[in-house]
Amino acid sequence: MSHTDPSVTPATTSAASTADRASRTVLVTGATSGIGYETARQLAERGATVLVHGRTAEEAQATTDRLVARAGLDGARLRPFAADFASLEEVTALAHRVVQEHPHLDVLVNNAAVAAPERHTVTADGNEIAFQVNFLAHYLLTCLLEPALTSEPGGRVVNVSSSLHRTASIQWSDPNRARRYSRLAAYAQSQLALTVFAADPRVTAVSVHPGVCETGLLSLYGLKGASAAEGAEHVVRLCDPATEIVNGAYYDRDQRVDPARSATDERTLKRLNKLAGQLVGQR
Repeated sequence: MSHTDPSVTPATTSAASTADRASRTVLVTGATSGIGYETARQLAERGATVLVHGRTAEEAQATTDRLVARAGLDGARLRPFAADFASLEEVTALAHRVVQEHPHLDVLVNNAAVAAPERHTVTADGNEIAFQVNFLAHYLLTCLLEPALTSEPGGRVVNVSSSLHRTASIQWSDPNRARRYSRLAAYAQSQLALTVFAADPRVTAVSVHPGVCETGLLSLYGLKGASAAEGAEHVVRLCDPATEIVNGAYYDRDQRVDPARSATDERTLKRLNKLAGQLVGQR
């Protein structure tokens, strides 16, 4: 298991051919709007085959059509995929379809996220909705896509996290926060869990805070934000095989920095894996 270096350093870039970038296949979750949409667009512009995930088949197809019509992208490089992350059954079906159609996957961008609602909301699977959509669904998806991501060297996962993970704590005895609910605390917990999970040794992964951007999550920050396209640039850079990464590293935009201390604690990772495995039925 690798951990981040305590120094603050940007990711380094080595020589990689345009052909290497163009031959890559990338799954972007939550690609129908915001940073996910812009990430899909920028990756496709660079020649990658992009699996465009949406909550429904109609949303995913509409997004691929929009990318072709408005951005002038090659429709052959855009593949719509659907799953509602509030349903773990749909996440499982998504993973199986991806592995079947793309037995080798170069990058998984875990981007899909929801702002925790004002009222405590539980999915049909019994999990607090932000914890499931923002973390558990990505945990399950990553685990199920491990064969495709590791079929050849160089596969990686990019978790789109948030600086709000620094304000969070994981409520181990009540991860669904049924006893004491706060939407901001619930959202922050999901982002901390996603950041911790990046240090899992099964697949090389990093987390990135793309900055405060003008997306559907802006209300959680209460600030003006940069454009979604600017935020996506930081995600796309970490998808590039020319960008060397270290498993478990955390980036604030384009700078590698230390995450919250708990995010690099080995005991926390083991405890989180055990909890998540129980909640999604993966041991």
